[in-house]
Amino acid sequence: MRKIITIIISLVVLGAFSATWWLSSKYQANDVMIIPIEEVTSSDYPEDPSDRSLQYGNYSGRQLKLIKQDDEHFTFQFESDDPKVATLNFNNLDLSLYIPIAPKWVHGDPDLETLTYINREWNRQQIAFDKSSKNLEIIGGDGFERHNLLSAELTRNCLNAGLWELQLYNMEDGKKALYYQGWFTFPLGHYKNIFEKHNNRSYWTYWYQLEHWVSPEGTPVNLDKLRTVVQEKTVRPIHNPDEKILVSGEQKRKWHNMNAMDVTRWKNFYSGDKEITFATFEPPGRYNTKNPWENQYDRIAQVDQAIVRKVRSPGSSQVLDEIEVQFRDRDGEKICRVIVSGIDLAKLPMLLENSYGKGLYMPMGIGLSPYYLTYEELEKNPPQKSPYFSLMLDEEGNWVNHHAVAIDGPVLHRDRFDPNKIHLYLLSYERHTLINHFIIPID
Repeated sequence: MRKIITIIISLVVLGAFSATWWLSSKYQANDVMIIPIEEVTSSDYPEDPSDRSLQYGNYSGRQLKLIKQDDEHFTFQFESDDPKVATLNFNNLDLSLYIPIAPKWVHGDPDLETLTYINREWNRQQIAFDKSSKNLEIIGGDGFERHNLLSAELTRNCLNAGLWELQLYNMEDGKKALYYQGWFTFPLGHYKNIFEKHNNRSYWTYWYQLEHWVSPEGTPVNLDKLRTVVQEKTVRPIHNPDEKILVSGEQKRKWHNMNAMDVTRWKNFYSGDKEITFATFEPPGRYNTKNPWENQYDRIAQVDQAIVRKVRSPGSSQVLDEIEVQFRDRDGEKICRVIVSGIDLAKLPMLLENSYGKGLYMPMGIGLSPYYLTYEELEKNPPQKSPYFSLMLDEEGNWVNHHAVAIDGPVLHRDRFDPNKIHLYLLSYERHTLINHFIIPID
């Protein structure tokens, strides 16, 4: 009996030691850390939708030296042993602008907090620095990068916590071309510390959901915490199912990663007789056409009505706008709602439809920034202070996993010739394509 007890105690001690070692190694947060970078060749990654430079692969072999300046400011030093490769320093970056932080007005609502954190991780945040940026420094190398770097972009990928990416671009044949791409894991210990400081919440309450793809499908959403309705009216959205699909910009580059035979018009997404799948975006941050992402477009097959609202948000002193589009499923039974709120419709650009990409081009969630912006823009507009939110809800007001439906976010702009008409589009999973187009009258 004594021998059995000794064995049990030994196993408990060993287990505790192993857990302590695992935690200390996984969540290291040293002031200076050397982090490996994963790089691939063009042949290794044919699914990449980027326009690649002829210089791609010539300035590789980098590693990251991460230097902590204070609790949230860090310098990212990308360096290489190859003398022709320049050292790129992203100096004194405020990572509270990258790490999921909930707006103050959702604090105290565990459901909204969870949705905020998860959606921040599920949405891409690609931040650009040009050579004039006060935060970017280019040192050494053979001169190519000092003279030809167009944009250096540090991205928090729309995946699990810590999966980040570096992309470097030059100008080639009159367009932006990718000459370097590398993936790395931002240290989870630093991620945890920034998360806890700015949210005043224990990271361990959310760690599994942030580090793994766990859907909070069905979570109740208290819209009254996000805004107060001042007035509203119901309108009939204009929608032509036979209209040809609009394809421009990012969608033109990503089209080849979508399996959608004979899908040329909006109605083809909802007919139920077309196979439509997308390349899945997988860790560390690459598309995989061999693992197709399916859709649930039958849930939004029929357009029911739209509601235009004036709202007050705790994130703004102005009265703002909200648009809700209500859908029914293919059988006409269940309702699904898409809400885009906390926006100023009067400030949307007036565009032709084929210039939709220059409109408000946003993810879905709470406390978000656009997919693509400069670091200077990010500093001026911290996502956790934004009144914007966009959600998909069922008829009971519970959160619908829009990623499972295969929707990434909304695009909005005013009509080029009539400012009282708002064009609203929905982006597919990973923004491979637009899946519909509505005109919402607001006069």
